[in-house]
Order: sequence, then C-alpha cells, then structure tokens
Amino acid sequence: MTDPNLSSFIWSVADLLRGDYKQSEYGKVILPFTVLRRLDCVLDATKPAVLAELANREKAGVNPEPFLLRKSKQHFYNTSKLDMKTLMGDQDHIKENLFAYMQAFSPAVRDIFESFDFHTQIERLAKSGLLYLVCEKFANIDLHPETVSNAQMGAVFEELIRKFAEISNETAGEHFTPREVIRLMVNLIFIEDDAALNKPGVVRSIYDPTAGTGGMLSVSGEHLASYNPDARLVMYGQELNPESYAICKADMLIKGQDIANIIFGNTLSNDGLPGQQFDYMLSNPPFGVEWKKIEKEIRKEAEQQGHNGRFGPGLPRVSDGSLLFLLHLISKMRLAKDGGSRFGIVLNGSPLFTGGAGSGESEIRRYVLENDLVEAIIGLPTEMFYNTGINTYVWIVSNRKPENRKGKVQLIDASSFWQKMRKGLGSKRKEISPEHIEEITRLFGNCEEATKNGVPISRIFKNEDFGYRTITVERPERDAAGNIVKATKGKLKGKPQPDANLRDTENVPLCEDIETYFKREVLPHAPDAWIDREKTKVGYEIPFNRHFYVFKPPRDLAEIDADLKIVTDRILTMIGGLSK
Repeated sequence: MTDPNLSSFIWSVADLLRGDYKQSEYGKVILPFTVLRRLDCVLDATKPAVLAELANREKAGVNPEPFLLRKSKQHFYNTSKLDMKTLMGDQDHIKENLFAYMQAFSPAVRDIFESFDFHTQIERLAKSGLLYLVCEKFANIDLHPETVSNAQMGAVFEELIRKFAEISNETAGEHFTPREVIRLMVNLIFIEDDAALNKPGVVRSIYDPTAGTGGMLSVSGEHLASYNPDARLVMYGQELNPESYAICKADMLIKGQDIANIIFGNTLSNDGLPGQQFDYMLSNPPFGVEWKKIEKEIRKEAEQQGHNGRFGPGLPRVSDGSLLFLLHLISKMRLAKDGGSRFGIVLNGSPLFTGGAGSGESEIRRYVLENDLVEAIIGLPTEMFYNTGINTYVWIVSNRKPENRKGKVQLIDASSFWQKMRKGLGSKRKEISPEHIEEITRLFGNCEEATKNGVPISRIFKNEDFGYRTITVERPERDAAGNIVKATKGKLKGKPQPDANLRDTENVPLCEDIETYFKREVLPHAPDAWIDREKTKVGYEIPFNRHFYVFKPPRDLAEIDADLKIVTDRILTMIGGLSK
C-alpha cells in the first residue's frame, strides 16, 4: 500500500467518527490508534520470545525489563498475550481487553497513551458504540515494518499531524511550526559544519526546549540523514502541552528513535535536562506569553545562582518571556573548547528593541552581543505562522563563530522571500518556497552585504554598532530673576541645583566619544547644560527595520497635478452626464 493510500485509509476512520466527534477532535482518536497499531505490528515478530523471556525471568525473581527490551529488539515491549487481531475475537469485552493490552506496554509507551488521554477517548468511543468498529478498522491496517518502513510510517504520521493541526488552526501555532520555516532554520544551523558532519559515523546532539509535536527534531534528523546516512543525531526535547508531548514521542517511536530524552514539563521553571549541553538547538517559543505563573521560580534561580544559572544576564518584563528561552538555550551550549554549539530561535520583534538602557531586555542583548554570540538575525515575511501574522525573526546564535564572523552580526531582510499559499490556514497566508530557502541560506553562507533590485537585503555590522550610552543631561534651576539656584546641602552643595523639569536624556552611540557628542548635539542648544555621569547607562538595541529602510522621494508636483487634473476632468464629465 502506497503512502497516500495508507494515510487516506487511516483518515477514513473520520467517517466513523463524524457526528459523534467534532472535526477538530478527530486527532484525539486517530493519532493514538495509529501509534497503537504501528507498535502492535512492530512487536509482532518478537512477541513469542518476549512472553517466554517474561516467564523465565519471573520464575528467577529478577527485573525482566532489560531482558524484554533485548528480546523485543526495540526501545519498548508489551507483555500481554493479546494483540489487536485477538482483541477482535471478544467484541463484548473490547474495552476491558484494550485497557489491559495498553497497560502491558513498557512505561515509556504507557506514558505516551496517558499524555494523549487515550483512556478518555476509549471510554467515549465505547459509550458511542464505536469502539469495536474503530479497533476493527485499525486491526485491518497492515503497518508491519516489512510493509511500511520507518521512514514511510514517519511520513504518514507527520501528514496526519499536519492535517489535524490545520483543522484546529486556532491553536496549531502554539505547538506546530510550519515545515518550511524549520527547514530554513535547519539549513542555517548546519551550513558551516559540512566537513565535520560528513565524517563516517559522526554523532551529534540536538535539543528543542519547546518541542511541540517534534517537527524541529524530525526535520533535523531527516536533513542530516540525507546529507550523511552514516551520521547519527541524538535528539533531546521538552514540551509542556501533554498532547503535543505525546505526539512528539509517538512520532519518534514510530521512526524507530529512542524517546528516553523527551521530557514533559515547563522548561523554564523545571528544566528536565539539567546540566546537559548540546551541539545544536532549535526553538520556536510562544510569542509574547507572560511568565507570571512561574515568576517565583525564575527570580529565585536568578537571585541565588546568578551567572552560574540560566538567568544571570537579566530578566525581561513579566509580560513577555521570549528572552528567557534565549537565555535557557545559551546555558545549554557546549563550551567553545569542547566544540561549541549553534542554535536557531524564532522570536517576534519585541526582543530586538524593547526596554531602554539598564532594563532586563537591554542587559540580555548586551550579554549576547558583548560575548559575540549572535551570528545573524533573519527577518521573515509576515503571515508565516498559524496563530499570528506579526513580524518574526530567526536568531542564529553560536559560541564557535568562524573567523570571518567574529565581532560581527549579519542582518538579513527576507521579508520579500515568499509566495502566496493556495489556501490560508489560520493567520498563515504565505509560505517560503524551496528556492527562497536556498537563497536565504546562500546569503547567510556568504556572510556579506547584498542587494536585490537595488534594495539592501543583507548587511554586516560590528557588535558595538548596536550599543549606546544613555546620558542624563541636567540644566540648572533658576529663580524668578533668571539667576542660577545653588544647592545648599548634599554632594551638590555650592553647585547649580538641577531642574527636574528640564532634565533630559540622550543616547550616544558606543563608538562615539560622549564629550564630542555633547558639544555637538547639546551645548549649541543648551549652553548651561551638563552631564550627570553617575546616571550614565549602557544599552543595546537592534533596530532591524531601520537598517533596511530605503527613502522613497515624493513624486514630482507636476506629475501629481497631472493625475489630479485627469481625475477632476473625469468627475466633471460624470457630473455633466447626470445633469442632462
């Protein structure tokens, strides 16, 4: 059976559910049943050996698990004498037998079904009189590895995930990143390591702290496998949403991958992989989501551990936790002396510029730029994601920059690299074509300035170009006669008393001398002004759009007049026609 036929056959189960289930709920039944049937088929050949081994080890009174895994030749096993075919032989007890069969899986698989909340769906199907019919449908699908390879099964499962994400597109964006965005990010994090990744038997690790349904991990694995079939990518991830977590683990299991390193829980408040570091990382954290619920844990770590923890550089405002994920990923980077790391993270525009000098956001930007961690920031087209149409940016961060990138940041404006989708999904109206991905990857790989139709699309900056010092400019208070008022106490005693109403601030680029700036920009307008040097703060911002702004001169007045005359004449003609 070919892939399209197989997926459509599985999809046909929806015909049974229609009426009893909403369309957006189909995935709650079809996805876990697909997983169940695949695992059932995978274990079929080794089932007798596993049952025999179980009996032997129980007689000996030893923990059977490691022996059962060896006999099953998989990362999981099942100790029940039942399977999906034999379940069909007892229609009256299908629910009880199905529960018993599922309970006999090894703990890692039971965790998947529990996260799917599969028991609830089984109860619901039984009450609707549909359980036997659905089980029968899946029992008759041949998903044995000899018939359907891991790669084929993975492709089918991903197609189903996409279909269900599209149906419930109001929430898809939280857990499902468009595949073309992932492919672009994967290209960008791997591009400079071609030589190393091409070595026979090379092993690398990849981590996604917001794993969702596992798309970033699976696309990374496919990319490396197509490039070097002998390479092995060990996958790690953590996910907060139970159903997405279940889908992620199920997808990996279906492809024959180890799921031991996929953790459930909140990455920020409870890091499930503490102390671990990785070669590559990818993340699409939720945009603009507040972190008030976990504020206590985050602040405690920041205060107690400082730079030994994850949040030493600073904390963003509670209304947007995006930069917390950036800091979390930085904490997971291998030391440069051990090979270093590179990661890609999708962020909205806010982390580029929100917060003035001294704010948490500015301090985080200061940390990543002064430590020379940002390789590039790529501005994507709008309307790229399912649940938002806003501007988004891919940050590529590394502590092992090649020589030509050291001390520099590349900004790429890829906002014009898109094509219209045939059918929009939620807020997603645009997509990046393979040709666009290739072009953006080339721009990044070349690491040089470039234009398109005379408009800049790639620019190179020094890290310090994004820094500035905020100086506080004071002017003296004056009495009614216009005389300067002197302070009578404190450290300013005998000196001009600052007038709080005239106080102002100026942002001076880091690359410019403060005194030179002050004499040029301030003193000509306020000769009595001075700088309160104790209040000077260093800040960083990345005004992305400003660097790609191209001034368009207004049209010539004669041209505008000519157009107005044409329109006026047309209106007069229409009025004349109405008066006849």
